[in-house]
Amino acid sequence: MKIKKNDQVLIISGDDKGKKGKVLKAFPNKGKILVEGVSIVTKHVRPKKSGQKGQIVKSPRPIIVSVVKLVCPKCGKGTRVGYEIKGEKKNRVCKKCGSEI
Repeated sequence: MKIKKNDQVLIISGDDKGKKGKVLKAFPNKGKILVEGVSIVTKHVRPKKSGQKGQIVKSPRPIIVSVVKLVCPKCGKGTRVGYEIKGEKKNRVCKKCGSEI
């Protein structure tokens, strides 16, 4: 998976199309990521004890990696990710401007 935690991403399809957000967590086994402020779901929670009130909780849900593009920190555009090998290190590279990510 080419997208990691703390990356800035652009949503390219779905209800949140056009939004940008920071990746909070990555789930490489499932091919999903958790993005800040995107795919918010409301959940009604029952009261746990008597006398307590029920509440509505809003929380982000994981989205599929294929609906996001990485935002290059240098050019600021949504881009595909390539790899470049320098010595023994493998670095991610922006396909638009060629800079390291």
